[in-house]
This record gives sequence, C-alpha cells and structure tokens, in this order.
Amino acid sequence: MEALNANEQREFQNIYERKQLKDFMTVYSRLIQNCFESCVNDFTSKTLASREQGCVMRCVDKHQKAAERVQLRFTEQNVALMQSGQIPGQ
Repeated sequence: MEALNANEQREFQNIYERKQLKDFMTVYSRLIQNCFESCVNDFTSKTLASREQGCVMRCVDKHQKAAERVQLRFTEQNVALMQSGQIPGQ
C-alpha cells in the first residue's frame, strides 16, 4: 500500500469499501432468504403470523450468534498466529 501514490490509495480504498458493502449485502440477502424460506409458509395474510414472527426472530438471532462465534474464533486464531510469528510483517 505504501508503494501507491495518494490517488491510487484512495481508489484502492474506494474499491475495498465497495467490495465490503457488496459482501455485507450478499450475506444479509442470504440471511433474509434463508429465514424467510424456513419460517414463512402462509401467504393468506399481509402480515406474518405470530409463530412466523417468532421463527424469523429466532432464525436471525441464531445466524447472528453463529457469525459472532466465527468472528471470535477468527480473532483468536489471528492473535495466536501473530504471537507465534507465523504472520510476517505483523
């Protein structure tokens, strides 16, 4: 990154931010689709039934907790690698 001039660094940052947003939106869309397909099966009403609402809330909570666990494990592994010197330049 240091070899890039200021304009190249800004462009790189913009590309990186767009990619992060795209990745987030992909994960979010998959979560919504998964929970909808798992929980909503009655299309006779404009609103969700209470059991469907509960199912969606549990589904989202489950995915959120799983993502938090993955992030925690990733952080733990990264710290361990850095402490062992296996990540060069860190």
